[in-house]
Amino acid sequence: MRDDLVGLLWEGLCETLYMVFWSSLFATLIGVALGVTLVATDKGGIFEAPRLNKVISTIINSVRSLPFIILVVLLLPLSRLLIGTTLGPTAAILSLSIGAAPFLGRIIENSLKEVSSGKIEAAKSMGASNRTIIFNVLIPEALPTLVRGMTIGIIGIIEFTAVAGAIGAGGLGSLAVRFGYQRFREDVLFSTVILIIILVQVIQWTGDSIARSINKKRYKFE
Repeated sequence: MRDDLVGLLWEGLCETLYMVFWSSLFATLIGVALGVTLVATDKGGIFEAPRLNKVISTIINSVRSLPFIILVVLLLPLSRLLIGTTLGPTAAILSLSIGAAPFLGRIIENSLKEVSSGKIEAAKSMGASNRTIIFNVLIPEALPTLVRGMTIGIIGIIEFTAVAGAIGAGGLGSLAVRFGYQRFREDVLFSTVILIIILVQVIQWTGDSIARSINKKRYKFE
């Protein structure tokens, strides 16, 4: 009866990695756009627009205030419209991306705000365009902090996949609930927990290593 354990865990892990990869990619793209826009349109920003900043900030706060399980339910009609189904890993990517993007947006905003205003002013005095300031000053200077922040966001997405799995998204979360809890398979339940812990540790270690590497190269050339 336990011979299927490895197969179940492998399938669940593959589905989780699939959801995490694509959700992290889309959430990061949206999050970077939100974070950069918030910084650029803030008071004293390079594209100062307080009203737009307030609108975007309100939308982000509204989405972040929703428990993820409620957000998933609200997005079910959109998943059905765009993907054709509300079940499975692919359908979950939409909810995971939208749920994680505002969180990443705030992290990226805070990281970019840590960049010294003196460096921005120096770039302006040299005639740098706003686009150059964003991509050649703001983002590169904040890169180590951005990597650490995105690492936290990806780990949050892993947690979200466990919640989504409970309502039909698949992955390790679904495996833990359907096979581990509901069928009283303690081997499945504890194995999924161990796999999730290992996955989180690997991602955290990778993110920290990348951030340290960027810092070392920066100090070396400075």
